[in-house]
Amino acid sequence: MTSRRRIALAGVGAVAALAGARLAWQHQAGPAVPPPGPAGSDPTPDALWGLQFDRPEGGTLALASFRGKPLLLNFWATWCPPCVKEMPELDRFHQAWAPQGWQVLGLAIDGPTPVRNFLARVKVGFPIGLAGLDGTELVRSLGNVGGGLPFSVLVGANGRVLRRKLGGTSYDELEGWARSG
Repeated sequence: MTSRRRIALAGVGAVAALAGARLAWQHQAGPAVPPPGPAGSDPTPDALWGLQFDRPEGGTLALASFRGKPLLLNFWATWCPPCVKEMPELDRFHQAWAPQGWQVLGLAIDGPTPVRNFLARVKVGFPIGLAGLDGTELVRSLGNVGGGLPFSVLVGANGRVLRRKLGGTSYDELEGWARSG
């Protein structure tokens, strides 16, 4: 066996071992997103409303400006295929439900340059904030202990978490949330 082939096999073995260890840890750790209590019973962490994020186009975005109206908060990244796939669905929801007072905010767990490049290709009408890697801690504080993406949180006008979802969403699902929330 050539040394190049041995190195390749060793690399495949290491990747498989890491994947197996991650699966075992996830199984032991339980679900990444705990189910919320009865609708509207789970308070949003107060610290959330004091946060500010840079915007890809410049300036800052204060979360306090979203308080008091229903808010769909979506955590995403340009390198996350399900995140990229759901962006048009989020924008469609924003366009359809903004007249009824619904807000959508995307927080990118990513660097400014990839986000700017992405938004130059994929236009969205809702605001985007740059949470960077620190956004992972915010995701965890909202109940996504594994930090996976995409992650959406529906916050009612009263500041209570109504829904959480780890994984991609669709317009139909979001519309169902809005109608029931």
